[in-house]
Amino acid sequence: MAILRSEEIRNMSPHEMLDELESLRLDLIRERALAATGGAPENPGLIGNLRRTIARIKTIQKERGV
Repeated sequence: MAILRSEEIRNMSPHEMLDELESLRLDLIRERALAATGGAPENPGLIGNLRRTIARIKTIQKERGV
């Protein structure tokens, strides 16, 4: 559940990016489910950070033409 910077993502292989993207999506689903059930999140800003990291990965994939 690491929040990645653009430089770190650019150093990844396409396969690593896909694996990380899948992992982040699962984390986002888990956090949204917790919020929907009324649970108090440990880190309230985590959902936004996960969404931004997913967007970064997808943007870099688009730049590379993957």
